[in-house]
Order: sequence, then C-alpha cells, then structure tokens
Amino acid sequence: MMAGTLLLLQDAGWQIHYMNMSSGNLGSMILPATATVRVRRREAQKSAKLMGATWHPPLCQDLEVFYDSRTLRRLAAVVRTVDPSIVLTHSPQDYMEDHMNTARLTVTALFGRSIPNYRTTPPRAPVETGVTIYHASPHGLRDGLRRQVVPGAFVNTTTVRDRKRAALACHASQQHFLDATQGFSYLELMDEFSRTLGTLSGTFPHAEGWRRHLHLGFCDERADPLRDALGDNYLVNSAYEQGLELPSRTANRDSRTAI
Repeated sequence: MMAGTLLLLQDAGWQIHYMNMSSGNLGSMILPATATVRVRRREAQKSAKLMGATWHPPLCQDLEVFYDSRTLRRLAAVVRTVDPSIVLTHSPQDYMEDHMNTARLTVTALFGRSIPNYRTTPPRAPVETGVTIYHASPHGLRDGLRRQVVPGAFVNTTTVRDRKRAALACHASQQHFLDATQGFSYLELMDEFSRTLGTLSGTFPHAEGWRRHLHLGFCDERADPLRDALGDNYLVNSAYEQGLELPSRTANRDSRTAI
C-alpha cells in the first residue's frame, strides 16, 4: 500500500527506510514459528535491498503489536535514530489490530521525538526535525465496519509499478500462507487496489492513497512534503479537503440552536 510512494521519493533524491513492526512468525502453515521468522526476515531484507532502503528489524510478534510502553520506547528509539521528515504508516482504521496499533504507536513515537524527558530503549537523544505523517489506505480500502476510506491525496505509482511488484514478490512465503488461508494472490490484489485508487483519482492508471495527519506537535500546518517532492505525481483530493471543514460548521450551527 505504500512501496510505490517510497520508490518515487527515492527517485526524487530522498533516503528511504523500511520497517515491519511484526516478525511474521505466524505466517506459515508448515514451518514452526522460529523458522518462519528467519524466512520472513530474509525476505524483508531482500525487499529492502531491492528498493535501496535501509532495513530496520521488527519489534513485535504477529497478533502482538500492542500499544504499550515497552514497544513505544523501542519504536521511539528508531524514530530518533532515523530522524525522518516524512513517515508513511498504516491507516488508523483497518481490518487488523496489528495495523491499527502500528499507526497509533508511530504517531506517539513521533510526538515524543523531541521531548527530553522521554526515555527511549535504547537511549537516544531527542531530535527537533519537523515531520509530516501520512496514513496509507487500509487493506481492502475500507475500515472495519465496511465503510470506504477515501484518500486525501493520490500518488501516481504507474511508473514504479513493476519495481513495487518485484519488492512485494520478495515475500514469497507470505504468498504461500495466503494461498492456504485466504486463497488470493497478493500481487494481483496489490494491482487491484492500485487500479481502484487510480480510478478514484480520476487521473492516474495506478495510485496509492494517503491521508495527512494533523500537524499539531509534528510540523508546520502547511507542510505537505510529499506534494513538494513528487510534483505532478501527487494529486490532492479537493473534495476530501473541503469535507474536513464540514463537521465544524455543523457543530457551530448546532451549538446555536441546542438546549
């Protein structure tokens, strides 16, 4: 859901990083968990190398990405080490708790990046760089209650589609697991999602969708570094932006009439 944007950023001169929060230990119907972890680790490293990304090891096990102090302090150490200007992470609404907790952990770890009295594990000095957070479209493009999640912006991934497929194809063991448990090809599903998002954009054949996190505590209100870095490959969804103001207008109207 986000590798195409990473590749476009790299093409634009950005240094990119790659991190899975969980080890993939449950991702096999044949191998024991310890062997599965080793396989998935090699696959992730291969994918990161193919993309030209710096790889970071996972912090959790599958179904155990919990929003807790231990995990947060370890993730915050990675944040301070990398000191990013852009962070691409999961949607706050998704079909799986691991994904949603990853989004929560990421936001909090970034919020604490500059707080001197927040101790990370291992200890890392606070950083002051402004950072803009973008949430990817969820798997299935819907939230857990089946509602479509509409992106606030679209990134044209058409030119990097083949490289994105190659990076995803490195995770061969995941395809074996999905064949056994869910019966679909993750490469074809990736293309289906990117075509659907491209159609929603009204412009691009293939796209990834993004929602920009609130700026408070992270960056300047006007900061949109994906727009600045990607140029014509970045399209703001004007309807989404206009819709951001509707709840407050409704609330103001209600406040004048409610008892």
